Amino acid sequence: MNGYFRLVNREGASSLKLFPPTGGGKPVDALDVIEYLTMKDYACELSDIKRAVEGAEKEEQEIRLGNETRMKERECYKLTIGPDKMQAYAKFYAASEGGEDMTAQEFRNDLELRGIKCGILTDAIESFFKRREYCEDILVAEGKAPVQGKNAYIEYKFNTDKKAKPTLNEDGSVDFFHLNILNHCDKGDVLAVLHPEEPGVPGENLLGAKIQPAEVRKETLKFGRNIEMSEDRSMLIAQVSGHVELVEGTVFVSDELMVENVDTSTGNIDYEGNVQINGNVATNFQVKAKGDIVVKGVVEGAVLEAGGNIVIARGMNGMGRGILRAGGNIISKFLENATAQAEGYVASESILHSRVTAGGEINVDGRRGFITGGRVCATGSVNVKTLGSEMGADTIVEVGADPKIKERIAVLQKQIGEDTRLLQTVQPTLLAAKQKLAKGVKLSPEQIKQIQSMAALNKEKSEAVAAANKEMEELQKHVGNSAETVVRVKGEVYPGTRICIGDVSMVVQKTTHYCRFVRERGDVKMAPF
Repeated sequence: MNGYFRLVNREGASSLKLFPPTGGGKPVDALDVIEYLTMKDYACELSDIKRAVEGAEKEEQEIRLGNETRMKERECYKLTIGPDKMQAYAKFYAASEGGEDMTAQEFRNDLELRGIKCGILTDAIESFFKRREYCEDILVAEGKAPVQGKNAYIEYKFNTDKKAKPTLNEDGSVDFFHLNILNHCDKGDVLAVLHPEEPGVPGENLLGAKIQPAEVRKETLKFGRNIEMSEDRSMLIAQVSGHVELVEGTVFVSDELMVENVDTSTGNIDYEGNVQINGNVATNFQVKAKGDIVVKGVVEGAVLEAGGNIVIARGMNGMGRGILRAGGNIISKFLENATAQAEGYVASESILHSRVTAGGEINVDGRRGFITGGRVCATGSVNVKTLGSEMGADTIVEVGADPKIKERIAVLQKQIGEDTRLLQTVQPTLLAAKQKLAKGVKLSPEQIKQIQSMAALNKEKSEAVAAANKEMEELQKHVGNSAETVVRVKGEVYPGTRICIGDVSMVVQKTTHYCRFVRERGDVKMAPF
């Protein structure tokens, strides 16, 4: 049993008795004694309390409190309610010698008077009144926590990952007729299943107020043509055999548009599904598809935009105006004088005087396998056989950051510079005005209005600079930190080639064979393959 204390009120004298613990209980805490005496308006020297508490660890102690005659004290308690009103603890104090004890029913009534309506722990209360344990926090009421629900989610029955890689022949070239990147489906196939949300159950605090669970997210099945929804609206089913794809949360099934050439005979093409072109795409024409674009011939100075992959079996000569944009991967036998942007990877046997960006890797390691001139940027690695040229063509290779992130960083840097220069012109004026006001100089209403306007501008631009710096710090964490950000050269790399990894770069000074470039200790280093 824990140690405890009680008042002794006699005729013309008051004192406090402290009793030692028994059976391994806890001794009296001096803070409990001080709190109780303060609550009952008794005065006592702190040193006397400490001395008595120390002595009461082994034997009974008594402290004299005063010479006046005081009324006997009933058994009482201190109630502590948490800030969230979900738990209430009671700490009981013994009645004075000869004083009355509280009953369990009296205590429960008192809780209700204090506004505690729910979660009263009757068993814990009864347990205390059967075997009183003073100066101990006892949980006497506990609210009901809400039960959180579950978000809805959609289970897709096909591969939604656009990073599938093509088959490579033994000589290192790409097999453009076995790419393994299309999701085939048959009529009647279940394409997606909606698992509905499960709402939560409200809780209740001690005062009876409802506590709502977190709101659950709902989902809906989105789909294009050639798809039907089940009667219970929980499944998507293919109506035709073809190719299935997920584009920005919408499921598409296409039986594919097939043409011989894209030229004056067809005009520009804009199609919901996949497009297959058995011949060539002529200069100045456009092909847009929500799915994949496959060209079995060549592409000249044209524009191809695909929600999925772009595959060009015989390559592209962009003539300085050709553009490829793919939500998936770009695979082309060669890229010359072209601009290519892929959310996934780029695979080619050669890249010449082109601007190429990839959200994944750039692989140029076929039989020819060279990157000469232009600029190639990849979030992941760049793998190439020959990099640069003996003629010194300007060649830049960047890895380690999503090109979109680098563009955003550049925008933020420009914004910070402009806003900082503006602040440097505004802040001296504000400081001068503050000094004048401190000296008691009176300003005209026009001057005051101008200063207020400048102060608002100063606050706005200061907050903008802080926000831009914070965003830029977050973006910088994604620049060049991955172990996969590497440039691998299986053949030669020629002088004049610039290698950029994240925000650091180097220029190759001499021809080197079979090496790789990595970021190490804040610099770009050349290392053995």
